[in-house]
Amino acid sequence: MSWKWPGAATKGGGSEEWTGFIDQGVSLEGTLTVTGTFRINGNVKGNIISEQTVILGEGAKVEGQIEGNRVVISGRFDGVIFAKGRVEIEAKGVVTGEVHSPCMVIDPGGIFDGRCHMLASSDSVSSVTIPIRAATTA
Repeated sequence: MSWKWPGAATKGGGSEEWTGFIDQGVSLEGTLTVTGTFRINGNVKGNIISEQTVILGEGAKVEGQIEGNRVVISGRFDGVIFAKGRVEIEAKGVVTGEVHSPCMVIDPGGIFDGRCHMLASSDSVSSVTIPIRAATTA
C-alpha cells in the first residue's frame, strides 16, 4: 500500500509515494525492505533498504545499515549509509559511522562523527571532452 503524503511535493512537481512509517514506541529488529519513501520515528536494529527516501525523525534511534536514494536524518543513527542521491543530516540529527554518497548536507546543529566516502553519482559519470586548438604561428 502506498499513498501520497500531503505537502510532500518533489522537485519534478509530483509528490513522493509513501510506503509507510514506524512510529515512536515501536521497535524492530531485522531487515526492512520498502519500495517507496519510508519514515522511522521508533527504534530499528538492522538493515533498511529503500528504492526512494528513508527519513529518520527526531525520535528515531537506528543501528545498522541504510541503503536508499535519499536519506534524511533528524534522529540518531549508528552504522553505514549507502545513498545513491544524497544524505541530509538535519539540525537535531546525529550520525556515527560511515556514509557513502555523492552528496552530503549537514545543517547547522547536525552532528557527523565518522568517515564519508564521496562517490560519483551514476548520472554524472559521463566523461567531458574539452577541445584544444593547435597554436598557430603568424
